[in-house]
Amino acid sequence: MGIPVGRGAVDERPLRADARRNRARVLEVAAQVFATEGVAVPVHEIARRAGVGTGTVSRHFPTKDDLVGEVLFALLRNLVDEADALAERADPGTAFFAFVATLVRVGAANRALAQELAGTCCGVDGRAEFDVPGRTRELLAQAQQAGAVRADITYPDVKALMTGCMARRGGPLEPVIGVVCDGLRTGAGHRRTQREGTTT
Repeated sequence: MGIPVGRGAVDERPLRADARRNRARVLEVAAQVFATEGVAVPVHEIARRAGVGTGTVSRHFPTKDDLVGEVLFALLRNLVDEADALAERADPGTAFFAFVATLVRVGAANRALAQELAGTCCGVDGRAEFDVPGRTRELLAQAQQAGAVRADITYPDVKALMTGCMARRGGPLEPVIGVVCDGLRTGAGHRRTQREGTTT
């Protein structure tokens, strides 16, 4: 079941000032905890660190999926907006490789987002405004049509490579991103075959 992003509150009635503060505090703590530790952290631990009761969290976010979705909403929306902007202003190859680099950087800095992009989180509702995988597929297809990316590369290939990069700990990301992108470019498979042939 997908995360119902942006629908964390039980109802639409205005919140009292103290309730608004509690909700904001829960979201602040949850965002920090999920980013550094991932989404497996239980709700009662989020409540403890936020200095509120578990019931307070549940009143604002009836399920954990509601809380995770609310935390991820802005991040995913920003990524979709960036993908759309790249598609409009850059050539297909540049747009695709720039977006891959962005996803790796953002995912490496936020474990919850990395889990969502890798498909190991609960899964955000498949609406267009949150569909980062969909945008990545579109940019990949456009880059392949333009001859910038190898035709034998699939989205699962790209996803696996990005997931591996996001999991990297201790060391600069940029060289790894560069190696991955170079391997996806048109001609990379032919160059690798040539190198292997010269070493046998």
